[in-house]
Amino acid sequence: MSEHAAGPQHDKNPITLLSIVAGFVPWIVFSVIATRLAANGVAWSALIAVAMTVIALVHGHRRHAPTRLNLYSLGLFGVMAVVGFVGGPGVDQWLYDWGRPLVGVVLGLLILVSAPFSPFTAEYARQSTPREYWSSPTFMKINRTISAVWGVALLVMGVASVAVAALDAQADGTDSQYLLDLLLNWVVPIVAIVVAVRFTARYPDKVTGRIAGAAG
Repeated sequence: MSEHAAGPQHDKNPITLLSIVAGFVPWIVFSVIATRLAANGVAWSALIAVAMTVIALVHGHRRHAPTRLNLYSLGLFGVMAVVGFVGGPGVDQWLYDWGRPLVGVVLGLLILVSAPFSPFTAEYARQSTPREYWSSPTFMKINRTISAVWGVALLVMGVASVAVAALDAQADGTDSQYLLDLLLNWVVPIVAIVVAVRFTARYPDKVTGRIAGAAG
């Protein structure tokens, strides 16, 4: 997000995009670790994600209020960790087969549902935008749209992971199952993240440029 997204007098601050991506680090770490551990490792993966989220909350406490993305992560991974440690082997297996891929679906839906009235990216944009622009129509339009794009990207990634679990596609050879796993577990997530990042970097300039052109 750029500062001039809220007003033409302000220059772009690229650190905001990095902050948004950094907000998803616990989720990315959880997905990577949980995929490579046995079923009883999902709870530990969730606990690691909780620890990373707590560190992020403590680190950012003096500069800004807790972001919604961190609160979502804390809630989702906290519940998963507790359920995983309290439950038995059957619960562990369910978390590995379904809980792990469903995290992306739940997080994507939370972001999508909140985007129209409380876009999560606005919390990051406010860190580099003067307060007087926070309620401007341009600022809100940009953040609603970018938040929705991230929500769709996460939802697509989550659905792809659920599809892999449902089809029991495992990377154990060079057959069609391996190719399906490669497509759904790697190609789709990478493309979704790249699209979301590129859109986040370009959309504010596109909107403000259109407004500036109309004003001119």
